[in-house]
Amino acid sequence: MPTSASTPTARLRGLKPEWLNNPKVWRTEILAGLVVALALIPEAISFSIIAGVDPAVGLFASFTMAVVISVVGGRRAMISAATGAVALVIAPLNREHGLGYLIAAVILAGIIQIALGALGVAKLMRFVPRSVMVGFVNALAILIFMAQIPEMHDVPWAVYPLLAGGLALMVFFPRITKAVPAPLVSIVILTAITVAAGIAVPTVGDKGELPSSLPVPGLPDVPFTMDTLTTIAPYAFAMALVGLMESLMTAKLVDDITDTHSSKTRESIGQGVANIVTGFFGGMGGCAMIGQTMINVKVSGARTRLSTFLAGAFLMVLCIVFGPVVSDIPMAALVAVMVMVSFATFDWHSIAPKTLKRMPAGEIAVMVITVIVVVATDNLAIGVVVGSVTAMIIFAKRVAHLARVSSVTDPDGTTVVYSVTGELFFASSNDLVGQFAYADDPDRIVIDLSAAHIWDASSVAALDAIETKYGQRGKTVEIIGLNDPSADLHGKLTGELTSH
Repeated sequence: MPTSASTPTARLRGLKPEWLNNPKVWRTEILAGLVVALALIPEAISFSIIAGVDPAVGLFASFTMAVVISVVGGRRAMISAATGAVALVIAPLNREHGLGYLIAAVILAGIIQIALGALGVAKLMRFVPRSVMVGFVNALAILIFMAQIPEMHDVPWAVYPLLAGGLALMVFFPRITKAVPAPLVSIVILTAITVAAGIAVPTVGDKGELPSSLPVPGLPDVPFTMDTLTTIAPYAFAMALVGLMESLMTAKLVDDITDTHSSKTRESIGQGVANIVTGFFGGMGGCAMIGQTMINVKVSGARTRLSTFLAGAFLMVLCIVFGPVVSDIPMAALVAVMVMVSFATFDWHSIAPKTLKRMPAGEIAVMVITVIVVVATDNLAIGVVVGSVTAMIIFAKRVAHLARVSSVTDPDGTTVVYSVTGELFFASSNDLVGQFAYADDPDRIVIDLSAAHIWDASSVAALDAIETKYGQRGKTVEIIGLNDPSADLHGKLTGELTSH
């Protein structure tokens, strides 16, 4: 007879996550999904307007992205939906060629993301320095706050006390109980007050009409020709890169917040699958949403795929079943939630005077440049690239000065030994050639590289140039002390890098 541990039921029980049997986790995940869904609606409508499409297109994208990525994504509890970054990229395509081409570009972008994920593009995340990551987080917080400013400008006076009340509720309600997310309590109370008192303030319904039915799958309405492919390819490639960059950075941020690891390769491929599905359902595509992810993970405490799935599912239920009720939610309530998110997201420790005094000037510069570029371009991906390149330049400049040359001449005056210390690469090797006394040195020169390492062809070319300069004066050069990797590289390239 098989033991109970080997029965199918027992094996199935072993495959189930532990949280499935934890009512507290269920409550947290369900309520977090509901809060995120409420916050997604006005955002998706706003991004639809940016892209120049009907609000339903953005809402359908948020629904399909969240539901699909909850299954195929690599980072649990991260929210993916229609985003402003993607909307900005594909808006020109929609203006010039129409919705059909936009949908086709979304599907192609998903295919590109799958290919990039399979090729290991996620591994590039290891080259993003911490200072860029801090700048990314701070810029994100600033962008989230700036996105709320239009909702606080030129509005009825009642918006301001509602906003203040929402913030107060989210600050003080958790001191009473954390069983229910404070943002959800704030949204419900402010909605009840505005409806009961008949207060005229901007509402979710003012953003656009909510869909009344589920999306239907279908093919994009475009001619399947090479001309169509060449038209959509540049936009699809840009969307794929921006979407992956934002998603992978968000995944890394959630890793840090939750102190857990996630598969960035699976996330990259999952983003592609989600965009393909979204395209076939007529959505505008998307990627990870950092603001909503912070609501889910940092504010509501969600940690599983359930909250992500329910965010998408609740979104459609709220639109289709409870559309009239959702339309009455005052924008002030959602603005208060996002302001609180921006405050919680900002890394205040990074700008504390004590931290700034101890931080190297180069790292502070990288952080500031990342923030400035992101805020100026309204594009997180561009800021991360510029910040990373700046960090690499500063690092190369710093390391270049670590290569030192010292010389000792034999007592008999026939040989001089040059000792080279440090890392030899394109930045440091350029100065190497000028540190030798070609005319004054004796006939035999020994270059000792036992305390150095050759990293690239530029360093081999510099050593060849040194030998050439001594050779023109009838002097011999001997290179000693190469470690194995340096010897291999030097042996392969020496004498091969010049045409004469």
